[in-house]
Amino acid sequence: MQWQLLWYVLAALLIVLGFVGTLLPALPGVPLVFLGMLLAAWADHFAHVGAFTLGVLGVLTALALIVDFAAGVLGAKRVGASRYAVIGAAIGTLVGIFFGLVGLLLGPFVGAVLGELGAGGSLRKATDVGVGAWLGFLVGTVFKIGIGFAMLGIFALAFMIG
Repeated sequence: MQWQLLWYVLAALLIVLGFVGTLLPALPGVPLVFLGMLLAAWADHFAHVGAFTLGVLGVLTALALIVDFAAGVLGAKRVGASRYAVIGAAIGTLVGIFFGLVGLLLGPFVGAVLGELGAGGSLRKATDVGVGAWLGFLVGTVFKIGIGFAMLGIFALAFMIG
């Protein structure tokens, strides 16, 4: 019984870390949420949460990964970003992690602007690209958080009625 409690605590920590990861690009947020839920289901010997529910949670995890990738790229591409701007936005996001919330908010923008300027774009175009990359990052983050909470609701419901 003590081991089962340990598994549940570890599962809860993974889920919490996963939600933190929906905001921090360095952590695989939604996959960690899924892993925590899978661990909790395993600790319960799949008595409450079975294959169907885990399959649905897995599909939602894959959807979150696709949306996360697509949102940033599409946000920048929508305003005509160069390849360098997209790479700059990704690097800016990673570097921004080390500067807290301000870095997370400004990193994609600054990276995309610098990348576009490096590709020979005008300051006006670079600014538009930076805004597009930032909006893409924001939309992707909102979707990841929403998917994470949907997963939490599905898991809790399955656990209660299962």
